[in-house]
Amino acid sequence: MSQPLIGVTTYLDRARWGVWDMRAALLPERYPRLVREGGGLAVMLPPDLPGAAAAVVARLDGLVVAGGADVEPVRYGAEPDPRTGPPARERDAWELALIDAALVSGTPLLGICRGMQLLNVARGGTLTQHLDGHVEAVGVIGRHVVKPVPGSLYGSLVPETTEVPTYHHQAVDRLGAGLAPSAYAEDGTVEAVELAAPAWVLGVQWHPEMGEDPRVMRGLVAAASGAGR
Repeated sequence: MSQPLIGVTTYLDRARWGVWDMRAALLPERYPRLVREGGGLAVMLPPDLPGAAAAVVARLDGLVVAGGADVEPVRYGAEPDPRTGPPARERDAWELALIDAALVSGTPLLGICRGMQLLNVARGGTLTQHLDGHVEAVGVIGRHVVKPVPGSLYGSLVPETTEVPTYHHQAVDRLGAGLAPSAYAEDGTVEAVELAAPAWVLGVQWHPEMGEDPRVMRGLVAAASGAGR
C-alpha cells in the first residue's frame, strides 16, 4: 500500500537564507518529520487563491492546517484585542477554503494550534483573543497537562492524561457548529475539538510536532489510508 499524501499548510513571511532576503513559504521541519513518523508523505501547501482549494484537496489523502499567526478577529465578527497579533490575511483566506473543501469532501483533517482555531471559526465559532498561562516565554515552547474526553476521537488515540508541548495565547470561546470538546487543560481551556463520526476531523491546541508522541498524526494517516483516494 502506498503512503498517504498529507498536505501541510505553510507560513508566508519574509525570510533570509544565503544571499537572499525575500518573502518565502516557510514550514518548520518538525511538521514533515511528524508526518513521516506517522507513516505519511508530506507536501507543503503555501497560500494560494482560495478558489484552488477544492482542486488541491482532491489530490490529497489528508490535510494538516499548521500553527502560526493569530486568526484575524473580523473572521469571527470581533474587534481586535490590543494583544492580538498582526493578521495573516492570505493564510486565513487560503486555509479557511482548504478546511471547507476538506469538510465537503470528507478528507481527514488535523488542525494544529492556529489550525484548530481556524477550524472552529470555519464552523461559525469564536475565539478568546488572549489568555495567560499557555506560553512559557516568547519563543519558548512550554508544556502543560491535557485530559482527554472519554469516548472521543482524541481519547481513542491518546486515552490517558498527557503533558503536551504548548505555545498559544488564544483559544476556543464559543464552539462552532457540530464541534465537540475532546480534551481540556487543567484550567478548563478546551485543548482539542472534533466532529462526530464518520468524519475524521480533529483540532489540537498544542504542538504535537514539537513533542515525541506521534499518535495523533498516526491517527490522521490511518484515516487517510482508508479514504479511498
